[in-house]
Amino acid sequence: MTPEILALEREADQLKVDGKPEEAIAKLEAALAIDESFARAHLGLSVLFNTMGNYEKSVSHAERAVELEPDDPFNMAALSVTYQRAFEGTKDPIFIQKAEDALARNNR
Repeated sequence: MTPEILALEREADQLKVDGKPEEAIAKLEAALAIDESFARAHLGLSVLFNTMGNYEKSVSHAERAVELEPDDPFNMAALSVTYQRAFEGTKDPIFIQKAEDALARNNR
């Protein structure tokens, strides 16, 4: 990772702590504009969008992190949790099935 991307990630982390999710999202999106394959930015965006109730974007970013790093067990666990939270927010049962599938893939 470039120093610029890492600086944007640190700034986003601090903005999240400071209760400024929209500004944190902007920093992480700026990092992805530099390198779309930065999986940690996708995970960070997933958390932020989930917190804001935008489950579609949350799930999309968690899925992208897994696409980028499919062998990382943390990413798969994060995806399962993201699906569970999306279910809690939407009551759409498809998310429970996806959460179970992600968990099963992670336990192989």
